[in-house]
Amino acid sequence: MSWLQALVLGLVQGLTEFLPISSSAHVRIVSTLFFGNDAGASFTAVIQLGTELAVLIYFARDIGNFIAAWFKGLFSAAARKTEDYRMAWYVIIGSIPISVLGYAFKDEIRSSLRNLWITATVLVLFGLLLGLADQIAKHARDRLQLKDAVGMGLAQALALIPGVSRSGGTLTAGLFLGLDRAAAARYSFLLALPAVFGAGIFSIPDVLDRSEPNAASVPQMIVATVVAFAVGYATIAWLLRYVSKHSYSAFVWYRLLLGIMLMGLLSMGLINPT
Repeated sequence: MSWLQALVLGLVQGLTEFLPISSSAHVRIVSTLFFGNDAGASFTAVIQLGTELAVLIYFARDIGNFIAAWFKGLFSAAARKTEDYRMAWYVIIGSIPISVLGYAFKDEIRSSLRNLWITATVLVLFGLLLGLADQIAKHARDRLQLKDAVGMGLAQALALIPGVSRSGGTLTAGLFLGLDRAAAARYSFLLALPAVFGAGIFSIPDVLDRSEPNAASVPQMIVATVVAFAVGYATIAWLLRYVSKHSYSAFVWYRLLLGIMLMGLLSMGLINPT
């Protein structure tokens, strides 16, 4: 991997991780279109550590409150009645589907599911679902319930397929369940932490395997992760402001156009789907 590729992919990861347009699809597409190769699922998982570190810092106070409330709730009935205690459990419960399925299908995630035909198809399909959810949702609630944690957790698991978008899937589910845009986005950010940190740490040995033809060096991986962190932190703040005043229609149209364009490039044989 060249230094330019590492820097560009770190930037792409930071810009797209929290937008409902699929960061893994963008890293996959940009790497293939402009550098002629797939950076790989393991490299993508590791640089996602940068964007999740941005979430950890941005929501540090909230996360600290959740952890403290969860431990207090082990011994205190009063603590178990707090919103922070429930939110801690909602993050744990919502993280179970992607953890189980990610482990069960880890080989497929790194191989067959990275086919660009699949990426193009789900970009369009889940773009349409997001648009539908945004139009018909009631946006009535700003407090999560157990059904939201389960539904959005199952939706997050679908993001194991590049193109679905972890944030896009969870936001779509949250909107269908009746959450307002800001509440769905906030939980989407928090829900990503356990799964993405776990996947990233688990994938570090694979990235360090220098037998891969396009393997990143340790300095390249570190720099790409740092770039993803810096850009991702700014993106969180921007997106939370944006969704409080706007619909997701711009992202829906972007997904549709990108998916159709990718299908065209694949049909003409201009890029290799595998």
